This record gives sequence, structure tokens and C-alpha cells, in this order.
Amino acid sequence: MITSLAIKNYALIEKLTIDFSKGFSIITGETGAGKSIILGALGLALGKRADLTSLKNKEEKCVIEAHFDISKYNLLPFFEANDLDYESETIIRREILPSGKSRAFINDSPVNLQELQELSLYLIDIHSQQQTQELSDEDVQFKIIDAIAGNVDAIVAYQSVLKKYKSDRSKLNTLVKRKAEASKEHEYNTFLLEELVSAKLKSDEQEILEENYVQLNNVEIIKEALDKSLAIANEEQIGVLHNLNEIKNGIQKIAGFSADYNLLFERITSLKIEFEDIAIELNRCTEKLINDPEQLNLINQKLQLIYNLQKKHQVKTVNELLEIQANLENSVLELGNIDEEIVKLTELVEDNVKELDQICDGIHKNRLEAIPVLSQKLITILETLGMPNVRFNMEIKSASTYLENGNDELQFLISANKGTDFGLLKKVASGGEMSRIMLAVKAILAQYSKLPTLIFDEIDTGVSGEIANRMGEIMKEMSTQMQIFAITHLPQIAAKGTEHFKVFKSTIGEETQSELKLLTREERVVEIAQMLSGTVISDSALNHAKALLN
Repeated sequence: MITSLAIKNYALIEKLTIDFSKGFSIITGETGAGKSIILGALGLALGKRADLTSLKNKEEKCVIEAHFDISKYNLLPFFEANDLDYESETIIRREILPSGKSRAFINDSPVNLQELQELSLYLIDIHSQQQTQELSDEDVQFKIIDAIAGNVDAIVAYQSVLKKYKSDRSKLNTLVKRKAEASKEHEYNTFLLEELVSAKLKSDEQEILEENYVQLNNVEIIKEALDKSLAIANEEQIGVLHNLNEIKNGIQKIAGFSADYNLLFERITSLKIEFEDIAIELNRCTEKLINDPEQLNLINQKLQLIYNLQKKHQVKTVNELLEIQANLENSVLELGNIDEEIVKLTELVEDNVKELDQICDGIHKNRLEAIPVLSQKLITILETLGMPNVRFNMEIKSASTYLENGNDELQFLISANKGTDFGLLKKVASGGEMSRIMLAVKAILAQYSKLPTLIFDEIDTGVSGEIANRMGEIMKEMSTQMQIFAITHLPQIAAKGTEHFKVFKSTIGEETQSELKLLTREERVVEIAQMLSGTVISDSALNHAKALLN
């Protein structure tokens, strides 16, 4: 439950601190006094988005701080899951800076708005007039039925399986589509792959083949050049080797006379050794040189095959062809792998469907059992709220698809008066009847919900007199199980509260500000009397106010 609220520099509020107790608290005030501002500030503390218009003084930051007693609500798992310090007296603080930036804290630990909003779901339900209209929404109606049916945990489990089912089904559809596309190309890819595989390509073989081709294609020219070179080198009288040997012998005779001559001798000796090695290599090249037209033809065929494949695949090297070959192998193999994956995913989806159907059956049965209970409880409460002939017709049937809360479709019909046909809530019920139905729903849910605090924002719209008195009684009864706040314009409801706060405007200098005050017993009498008779309070209004309070 909320124990205190501190507001600083928000809208028309300069600074405000107020403490709350458990039970039934009333908030009243003239239209425009600032009741919505209080709710707005509390909404900020609970994670609603804000902007600079929230600041009263644009030069200072706005701070909203709310204290909650959560000792009885088993919220430790939430704090552990979000790595937050758990305190039985938990403090939520929201700051809006002049720059427009917003910060949020839970027990002084910084949090994002999503974490704040998730925690707020366990703390407070602020019921607005808009929520009353949402009663006609099927999702809201299902939440009411499921709360009574005890389906909350089952729906959480269902949504977990549903998420997996959607993911697996999406993967399966993608694979089936990919298989259909791959099948069209499979035959052509297989042909291309076989063509490359049969070519028996090797990395860098193109350079070797081209070199061998050049040699074999020019074997006569090469042989002539090699033979001529060998003849010049080895001629007995005028050959290069013979002349080098003569030069070496001549220089050797004078090598001892000078260091320069000795150096020349060493160089000519080295030159003779190198040339002898060249002559041997020339001879070796000559010996291995063969004229093989058949081999030349084979090399030419292989090169033409490589050139044709390169042109076909628009590449320039054998390595690029080998890369294409590897990709084609993967593509061809992938179709087989896709079939295996499709089989696995199909089995997973079928298992998901079985599990979903099983959970849905349980949810459906629980709902069938809950509907008459809900219907009777609503009728019992609404009879005391001036709707003695109200009847409900709630039917559920299985849908063909999985929805977010099961596979049921709901028909929630009402007959508000004797002799009238059943119809949709939004078409049959008036504004005042919708308010009473919503209060009845909240009263019933209070018996099943562990929510600490419920705030009614003018749920009494469209009612008055004894009906308002009974609505106040119902809220008071609810306050024995949870903390209840009611923002109201009706004295019958205001008199039922254990505490009564008044929102009013005051003028200080040139500024107007909203304030919130806890009324004393005497002040409550005056406030309720004003609600009965207006600004001029009559003795009868005072006596009526006292009677209501008593």
C-alpha cells in the first residue's frame, strides 16, 4: 500500500507531502482544483512518460517520491529478478530535469521506465473513466473471467509455449519457402557442380599448364637456342669455357705479384665455376626437352576447358572457380539439410500444438466453471446498486487460431432491464450502469487479487442518491481487503471514507498553486455540507452531513 507521497515543482504544486493510511480514503475538491494533478504525479512515479510541461518552475527539477509498504505482497522475486535491493518500505523516486531528461529510482537504485512500470502493476490500479469504457473490450472481459477462474499461471505458461510455437512455425515457413526456391535451382546447380568437379581443377595449375604449353609449343626454337649456347660454351679451341680457362691460367702466373692481380685471379676463378654450372644446366635442359605433340594437345584441351569455365562463371583464376565449386557443393547439400531441418521443425511445431491444445483445454474448462460464478456475483452486487433485473449471457467457444490468452472467443452480453434483449455492454448499458458494473467487477476482483491499492477516479459518474450510498458501502467493504482511494463529487460516497482529503487552490502573490489537506472531523462536516448544498451552507445541509458521517 502507498504510505506517503511527496511532490515538488509539479504542475500547480510547488511542494506537497502527504501521508496515507490503509482503509478507505476520500479525495474531493472543486472541478479544476487539482485532483487530476495528484493522479498525474502518482502516474509519473509509476512510470508514465513526462515532458517539460510537468515543471512548475522550468529552472528547477521536478521530484515525485512515493513510499510503499510491500511487506505482505511477496515481491522479493521481482526485486531479485531485476537485481534491485528489496526493502519492505520501498521508495520510488522520479525526477524530471529542466533539460527534459527523466530519471527513475527504486530504493535509490537507477531503473528504466519499463522496470518501473512492471513494478507498478503489483502496487496500484488507477481506475479512470476510460477504464470503465474498456469494460466492453474482450481482452478486459477475459481478464475478469480468468482472475476468477484462476487461469493467470496457466496463461503465463501458455504464452511461453505460444512464443516458441510462433518462432518455430516462422522458421519452418522460411525453410519451406527456401526449399521451394532452392528446388528450382537445384538441377542447374547440380549440372554446374558436376561440370566443375569433372574438370578436376587444382589450385595454381593454370600457371603451370600455360608454362608447359609455351615450352611444348616452341620446342624447336628452344632446342636450337640451347644447342647453340652449348656449342659456344664447349668449343675446344674457341669455346667460352676454353677461353676462361686460358685467362685463368694467365692471371694465375702473376697473381703473386700484387693484391690486385690476386683479386682478379679469384674473380676469374669464380666466374669459371659459375659458367661451368651454367653449361651443365644448359645440358640438363637440352636432355629433358622433348617434342611431344600428344602432351601439347592434352595441355591445350585442359587450358581451353579452364578458359571456358572462367568465361562461363565470369572469373579470372582457377582459385575463384574452386570457390564457386565449394559454394555449389554447399548449395546442393543444403537442400538435403533443409529437408532434415523441415522434419525436425515440423515435429517441434506439432509438439507445441499438442502442448498449446492441452493448456487451452484447461483454460477453457476453468472459464466455463468461472462464468456462472462471475455472473451470479455481478447480479448479486448490481441488484443492491439499483439494477434488480440485470442478467448476463457469457458464452465462450473455441477459435480456429491461437490468441494471446488461449483459443477462446467470448460473447459477453447483458440485459439491464426486464423484457429487454441481451446485447453488447457498450450498446445496452448507460454511463451510470457501466459505472456500477465496473464497481461490481472491481469488488469481485478484490476477492481474488493481491493488489495492495486501488484508486477510483470518479467511478460514480451518472449515479446519485441511494445508489451512490450503496456504491460507497461496497468501496468501504473492499477497503477491508485492500487500500482504497475514491475521487468523488458525491457526498454519500465521501462520507464513507475513513480519511478525507481535500484538494484546493490557493493564491500566493501572483501565483496559483494546488494543495492537498487531510480534513478533521469538523472540516469533513463542512466539506460534505458544501457538496450537498453548495457554497452557502444551510443548517439542514450540516445536519445531513453529520447524519451521513454517522
